[in-house]
Amino acid sequence: MTSPIDDTVSVRYLVDDVAAAIDFYTTHLGFTSITTFLPAFADVRRGNLRLLLSGPASSAGRSMPDGRRPHPGGWNRVHLIVADIGAEVARLRDAGVDFRSDVVTGPGGQQIVLDDPAGNPVELFQPAPA
Repeated sequence: MTSPIDDTVSVRYLVDDVAAAIDFYTTHLGFTSITTFLPAFADVRRGNLRLLLSGPASSAGRSMPDGRRPHPGGWNRVHLIVADIGAEVARLRDAGVDFRSDVVTGPGGQQIVLDDPAGNPVELFQPAPA
């Protein structure tokens, strides 16, 4: 369990290339690098979110007893709040980032899903005005 003073939330993403993942998150999404153990593992931070980037050589990438092998992708995702989704989407598209969707508007705000270099989804969300 975590200590009551530890407000950090940690999420593990499996990635194909740890160095590419570090570059993506620090260059495009405002994370800072914490530790790096190439080629197996690194972690990056944005606010209270610590994102663990585990490559195929990491312990998290090892095969399960039944032979299944963990891999990147899926639809569970990190959810990042942004102030201006249109500006963020334009900036990231200009940088060549791949998006899974267009901006979707709902009662709570607007969202769009993009992929990191390994195909892990990241959601950008702009809350609706109060």
